Amino acid sequence: MAIANPAGAGLRFDVNCSILFTELPLLERPAAAKAAGFDAVEFWWPFDRAVPSDREVDAFVRTIDDAGVALVGLNFAAGNMPAGDRGLLSDPSHTAEFTDGVDIAVDIARRTGCRALNALYGNRVEGCSPAEQDELAVENLTLAARAAEPAGAVVLLEALNAKENPRYPLRTAADVARVIDVLPAGNVRFLADFYHLAISGEAAAEVVAAHHELIGHVQIADVPGRNQPGTGGFDFDELFGALGAHGYSGWVGLEYRPTEASIDSFDWLNDGP
Repeated sequence: MAIANPAGAGLRFDVNCSILFTELPLLERPAAAKAAGFDAVEFWWPFDRAVPSDREVDAFVRTIDDAGVALVGLNFAAGNMPAGDRGLLSDPSHTAEFTDGVDIAVDIARRTGCRALNALYGNRVEGCSPAEQDELAVENLTLAARAAEPAGAVVLLEALNAKENPRYPLRTAADVARVIDVLPAGNVRFLADFYHLAISGEAAAEVVAAHHELIGHVQIADVPGRNQPGTGGFDFDELFGALGAHGYSGWVGLEYRPTEASIDSFDWLNDGP
């Protein structure tokens, strides 16, 4: 599939170094992204626990600085993602873990200039009602947003598709918007991950039209394989056109699994006229 030159839409692309360049050690990935021509990167939580050591945090911040890239997105601690965890916000057994991680994430944002911190909502858990979990999520989101505000950062909230994440309750853009609408904090925004939204059956142009004022960050991958654009059936021309038409000026994170070496998966950026 030919993709119109994204540069024509005035969009800025960053590399998610938690899913790309995984053939390299984590701390070598920002430099690899820079060598590939990118000026910005994002990460999921880059540590193996919610409260890493000062040495680990310093090493992460230093590798961003040394690579000469901007850190434009960072997840809060989200639990054991390979085991199926999808965030700690709404899980009462992990509240202390989440709040401890907030301080570290905000410190990294302050030191690097990162302006977007993503808080995965968390799965439904047995023994706790959805209403109790939702109340806790609002409390923790408000805490995170207020902590991030002095660093000039927004907190992001995203929907995940039910096919791959059956216990995650936010499945559509409207689900996310409803949560943001009840928050007392004003610096929470929608992370529009168009891979998950497409799997959930949402049309990209309609999502942008309805929620463009809430969108604080965008992530992309092709559908259905979550690979680089051009490998599936997602209409990126439509998405990029809609973002441009509604004045989106933020970053577009490349959050896909490359079907080849990461460095060889960016050719689509040069496609089109």
